[in-house]
Amino acid sequence: MKDADDLPEAAPKHFHVCIFGSARIGREHPTYTLVHDLAKEIAKAGLDVVTGGGPGLMEAANKGHHEGRKDNNSHSIGLNIRLPSEQKANAHLDIKKEFSQFSRRLDNFMLLSNVVVVAPGGVGTLLEFLYTWQLIQVKQMENIPIILLGDMWLDFIDWIRVWPLNSRLIGEDDLNPIFFAKTVSDALQVISKAHENFKAGGENFCLSYKGKGKE
Repeated sequence: MKDADDLPEAAPKHFHVCIFGSARIGREHPTYTLVHDLAKEIAKAGLDVVTGGGPGLMEAANKGHHEGRKDNNSHSIGLNIRLPSEQKANAHLDIKKEFSQFSRRLDNFMLLSNVVVVAPGGVGTLLEFLYTWQLIQVKQMENIPIILLGDMWLDFIDWIRVWPLNSRLIGEDDLNPIFFAKTVSDALQVISKAHENFKAGGENFCLSYKGKGKE
């Protein structure tokens, strides 16, 4: 495993898929398998994966990435956090960086991310999703896709439309970066299109939300 000093070397040249998700979901859960299989396909495409580096769905992503790699030069990256109830790093990281503050950790996630996948999770996962979304909204980071993975997010998407959107607290364009993915294939379609844009030097990685907005 490389230490934190090697992290910047992975950043400029590689396409990074950041996967957020719960530390509490175990290996027997279908969502663990879903995240594992998605990360495996990401590795086959030669793309990096970035997680919080801990257990649960973070482990699923890093483990799947290791299993999917062949001879490509991709990385399994973990940005771990020191907590009172210690969160140990999982065993499937090529590069690890440890943080004591959530704010600095979040900013490092944003610096690395070309696509963000948000799997089911609790308060921490919601924070990561909403922080990403707000930075895109206020144009403090690239207009990258945010993929909400799994059925958990369907009611949340409906809530956004029924309350903040209908109340004109956000605009329709604010939804453009958000995609729903139920399967590995759904998520990979968005990731692949964003990666093609990245390789072509495109500045606007965002696609569209439910067929609306920019293609």
